[in-house]
Amino acid sequence: MLFSELGLSAELLRATEKQGYEEATPIQQQAIPHILEGRDLLAGAQTGTGKTAGFTLPLLQRLQASGTPGDKRRVRALIMVPTRELAAQVAESVHEYGQYLPFKSAVIFGGVSINPQLSKLRRGVDIVIATPGRLLDHMQRGSIRLGDVETLVLDEADRMLDMGFINDIRKIMQSMRGKRQNLLFSATFSREIKQLANEFLDAPVEIQIARQNTTAEQISQLVHPVDRSRKRELLSYLIGSGNWQQVLVFTRTKHLANRLSQQLEKDGLSSTAIHGNKTQGARTRALADFKNGKVRVLVATDIAARGLDIEQLPHVVNFELPHVPEDYVHRIGRTGRAGLDGEAVSLVCSDESKLLNDIERLLKRDIEKIVVPGFEPDESIKPVPIKNGRKKQSFKGKRHNHERKAPGHARRGRNQGQRSRRAA
Repeated sequence: MLFSELGLSAELLRATEKQGYEEATPIQQQAIPHILEGRDLLAGAQTGTGKTAGFTLPLLQRLQASGTPGDKRRVRALIMVPTRELAAQVAESVHEYGQYLPFKSAVIFGGVSINPQLSKLRRGVDIVIATPGRLLDHMQRGSIRLGDVETLVLDEADRMLDMGFINDIRKIMQSMRGKRQNLLFSATFSREIKQLANEFLDAPVEIQIARQNTTAEQISQLVHPVDRSRKRELLSYLIGSGNWQQVLVFTRTKHLANRLSQQLEKDGLSSTAIHGNKTQGARTRALADFKNGKVRVLVATDIAARGLDIEQLPHVVNFELPHVPEDYVHRIGRTGRAGLDGEAVSLVCSDESKLLNDIERLLKRDIEKIVVPGFEPDESIKPVPIKNGRKKQSFKGKRHNHERKAPGHARRGRNQGQRSRRAA
């Protein structure tokens, strides 16, 4: 189906054409008509399927239909996301698709100075893209009011719950008065997501583009069994022998991300790391260098598993398997986007056999395993139990241990839970 068949305005069609888009993806075909009708929506889709345009385009059209902004702008649409990177990505889409419309937008998240955000909000905006922690900061300062919000979008809602934002979300939504349209997008439909939908959505249309916890068909998946001590050597070999020019590598910890990036540099592979302890400026520079080819390897923790939109990313490597099987789906979803082919490789040592079994059980399939000649695992090495630094997330909003250590910009006297939100 073409975008021109979805009932979008001339301004929006002009913007999509400028971006080189003509055909709508399945999530866009199904979501846009319902959103244009004003219905609440509970939508599930694999990452990289075009869901951002699926809610941004009809959101802009509904704002357009309800009138252009006056001299005193008010926040009429709020898009909440879990991470800074995703906030920046969504803000870019809002700007691109709305470039021929008179609406102004602002993106607000932690880890950067609040003053430019305050200045922009004072001048007036129609659309706000925000992470929950920094949005609450603005609400407490009185620099933003949400009483006039007509459309609310919760993007990557499952990730927000996983990061412990449920109480923040409740506070924010309770501050909004009157009837509004609510749109909830999630990669998975867990019991907690269903509960959140029941709490906040009004007779929603439910869309499920693909079976839950599936990976895109165009992503080839492969496991290379290898000893723990030889993973870095094998990674360098794969990148060099395969002439991989752009590789996103995932580790479980920030410390290993830094160390691995330094080791790859010594191997002659330009590399940088991105994780929660990096400043926003450092994260932005690292991602920009990776996108424009200045850096060949980007080593990341799961903070990058969502919100990174890298066009035509060919390779994702799990240097370590994640503790949570669903995170595997989100990690490898960084490749194979927009219908393009991608390759996901996992370097798995004997310690991770249970993690691999959990992932295959989630996917309901076995992942092909190939031993690379010269890197055969030593069967005499005994597995070492992997300590899980994450505690099971409660719907009541408890945070994981590793998130309590996230850097923050909280005022003195705030509790540790509040500080962890600034990492988003």
